[in-house]
Amino acid sequence: MPIGDRWQLLREGAPLGDIVVDGADFPWLDGRFVPRAGFAEVKPWFDESAAFVDAEDHEAFERAYDRIDGALALASPSGPVAEFLLHIRGDRASWRWSDEPFDEV
Repeated sequence: MPIGDRWQLLREGAPLGDIVVDGADFPWLDGRFVPRAGFAEVKPWFDESAAFVDAEDHEAFERAYDRIDGALALASPSGPVAEFLLHIRGDRASWRWSDEPFDEV
């Protein structure tokens, strides 16, 4: 992904925030997150999932992330992606994505 590309976090088609790519470490992208109206409602979901990542509680993270995965979408400059894993901490985002669903482990 080229530096400067703009991605969007969506809920029911409405943008909740923009992410501007400023780095990458395959398979992860990194960027500056700019929240929009409505993000405050889902911000606690990201805070909770981040706390479980920090605690290395993988099962709790998966349960918490299911809410994000079920309610939100991520769109690349080319359009919505099929699957993604997104972390937002303050004004920073890191994510990986796929045009195909991730393999179940």
